[in-house]
Amino acid sequence: MKKKFKDTKVGQFLLNNGSGIVNTLGDALPSNGVLGIVKGLIDKDESLPPEDKEKALKLLEIDMVEMQEVTKRWVADSQGSKLTQNVRPLTLIFLTVAFVIGWFIQIEELEVVKELLTIIFLAYYGGRSYEKTRK
Repeated sequence: MKKKFKDTKVGQFLLNNGSGIVNTLGDALPSNGVLGIVKGLIDKDESLPPEDKEKALKLLEIDMVEMQEVTKRWVADSQGSKLTQNVRPLTLIFLTVAFVIGWFIQIEELEVVKELLTIIFLAYYGGRSYEKTRK
């Protein structure tokens, strides 16, 4: 799940230094376009001293590199072997089968499997829905 602009390194820095940029873009999901706009806003923000602007721009660059590295990792995962491409559905299938078997034989420690299964269901179907709406 992507973090919002206000949760990025530069967003936290600007928030702690009284810049109004975070109030404007706080809930936006960072992308190259949004971070490019932020760079322009930092350059024009007169409430920030020059040394804070320089630090904010360095943090912005770190956030951009982090975002690019996450994207590279996702691309590498999707182009890997069949196992890496199918790890989410395989985990979902395994935990579902484990839960059903545990329920039938009445294992008392089934609560942990139930919690994991809930998390996987939410992540898998929520993530898939999000991916489909983004395309």
